[in-house]
Amino acid sequence: MKVLGVETSCDETSVAVYDSEKGLLSNVVSSQIDIHKEWGGVFPELAAREHTKNILPVLDKALKDANVSLEDIDVIAATFAPGLIVSLVIGVSFAKALSFATDKPLVPVHHIEAHIFGTFIEKKVDFPFLALVVSGGHTELYLIRDFEDYTYIGGTLDDAVGEAYDKVARMLDLGYPGGPVIDELYVPECACIDFPTPLKGKKEHRFNFSFSGLKADVLRKVESGQFTKKQIASSFQEKVVDILVKKTLDAAKEYKVKSIVVAGGVSANSLLREKLTEEAKRLGIKAVFPPFYLCTDNAAMVAYTGYLRALKKKFVGYDFKPLARIRMDKFVEILNSSSTV
Repeated sequence: MKVLGVETSCDETSVAVYDSEKGLLSNVVSSQIDIHKEWGGVFPELAAREHTKNILPVLDKALKDANVSLEDIDVIAATFAPGLIVSLVIGVSFAKALSFATDKPLVPVHHIEAHIFGTFIEKKVDFPFLALVVSGGHTELYLIRDFEDYTYIGGTLDDAVGEAYDKVARMLDLGYPGGPVIDELYVPECACIDFPTPLKGKKEHRFNFSFSGLKADVLRKVESGQFTKKQIASSFQEKVVDILVKKTLDAAKEYKVKSIVVAGGVSANSLLREKLTEEAKRLGIKAVFPPFYLCTDNAAMVAYTGYLRALKKKFVGYDFKPLARIRMDKFVEILNSSSTV
């Protein structure tokens, strides 16, 4: 089975081809980072305009790299949720048009499940496992018992971790995106500020996250003028990683899993990779991180997840709409209650 994946949930325009027998044949990503740097974050209208401009050339290159034609494709898959609605609409409309023009079935994919299962392109993980999703728009913990069998454990009550990185980088005038630049600036010896731990001691939020208070405390330290950028950035990163690792391992012990899959853009963070791998190993738990090319948004993960859904014959009609906000488990509920074609 050959699946064409389309990803336009935020500011990357991507198309990929996955072959169930040969593996990933192509994965073309057109990034908009340089365009959005001026704004210090993604500007939705600009993102939608760039998707419209880039989607056809990206498709052409993906097909050429895979050495296939549209006639060779068996299934069209696209990210339907969540994301910037103006961006999602471009990819979903494009996928629907391709499906209609080629008479190929259409499969909807949730962006977060694509991040999680995209890891399977290179590394298979036994069920059940815990998934830690860390990105610019999400910080969530899920228990994954099987494909489409997801239990939401907890998530952020305010800012996502990637969003907090971007905002702290802006405070320090470090540029955009914030995650890579703060990670590069990190020096353990410079992590001299003892930032408070949000939600500490609140049992009802044992598996939830909060970064707005930490972000506000960073601003106070910046305005005090008592610390260098490297000291603030290093201390911030150390506290964030400490929070993510402790809560994730606490959940892993609670749900008795042997594997943790980390997904999303922040899964590329070097300190998170080091600390979680090390601490999980002590507990006899395996921490699985995607290769770097699968950390940020891409269509390879969409094509592969679309393949898994196509095996279940979960095809939808052209009336199935994109959604800007919806949890992964709720998306599956909607899909299961919708009439498939």
